[in-house]
Amino acid sequence: MFSNEPKEVNAIVKNRAKEILRILRKNFTLPSRPRTSRDPFQTLIRTVLSQATADKNAHRAFRNLSIRFPITPKALAKADVKDVEKAIMAAGLYRNKSKVIKNLSRIILEDFDGSMDFIYSMSFEEARRILLHLPGVGPKTADVVLLFCTDKPTIPIDTHVNRISKRLGLVPPNASYETTRQTLQSLYTPKDYLPVHLLLISLGRKYCRARKPLCKLCLINELCPA
Repeated sequence: MFSNEPKEVNAIVKNRAKEILRILRKNFTLPSRPRTSRDPFQTLIRTVLSQATADKNAHRAFRNLSIRFPITPKALAKADVKDVEKAIMAAGLYRNKSKVIKNLSRIILEDFDGSMDFIYSMSFEEARRILLHLPGVGPKTADVVLLFCTDKPTIPIDTHVNRISKRLGLVPPNASYETTRQTLQSLYTPKDYLPVHLLLISLGRKYCRARKPLCKLCLINELCPA
């Protein structure tokens, strides 16, 4: 469907995308949002912990960190980095992540008066630009915070979403993060961005795995060019 392809091809891919979402809605229950998902700082810390690690390990690290400290910029900025390391060891790369958490907390405390409420009043582009200038915050982390906390129109592209959208032929096989995000967003309406993100992750965990995908069992096998 990409760039120079005719409108009929675009329509075919858009119809396939719509049918994929319909099937996923029918067969998967949308995961509930984490209780902390309306707190942008807690969502930010949770997402940093999830980088390059399994979900269960990220959850365990966040739980351990929240037992040891209040998940606030003030508390984490003052925390000893070694204590943060001990709390988040389950997340992997814990030494680097502990430094990122300390730096993030300090900057938000000093530059934003300890609050991330600026993301609510700013436009999507402006809020995203500021988030991307924070240490350890890449496009996926920024998009997770903006989608989950403010419902701003974006689709975070994690490893599952990236892999599946390319296998399904919804985006070009060599697409960058931004091309993948913008192409997926062109295929769906903003009200579907959160379900698309969550349901593609569910599909990736159960069927469309990185290694040994369960293609014969997959719910959307007949719609998948791969």
